[in-house]
Amino acid sequence: MRAGAERSRKEPMASPSPDDWPESLDALVAAPQHHSLIFETQRVRVLQTLIPPGETTAVHTHRWPSVIHVVSASEFIRRDANGKVLVDTRAAKPSSPEFLWSEPLPPHSVENVGNSEIRLIMVELKD
Repeated sequence: MRAGAERSRKEPMASPSPDDWPESLDALVAAPQHHSLIFETQRVRVLQTLIPPGETTAVHTHRWPSVIHVVSASEFIRRDANGKVLVDTRAAKPSSPEFLWSEPLPPHSVENVGNSEIRLIMVELKD
């Protein structure tokens, strides 16, 4: 076995291209307890994300760029597929924007470390 192949089994690496991310990591497949489909066409997909306090999503991706409507916010930690902390909102200035832009998100998990639910509406732009 090649050393690189063994390494990839031990340490999942995020592909630089969303087209290369496996379908099994799509938010609706990998983390269905926290994501639900509201609407979908060939051009857009609208998801609701709901993460209660104390819960952590399974590792998943968001393959398309999106506009995110923050319905309710809480402190959270976003980790990459290897568990490395990417964002910890407890260490940032408090901010509660109502709308956000997001590029495609490679494999990650989100842990709600606050006292209220995280509820987002994500409008993913497929083209």
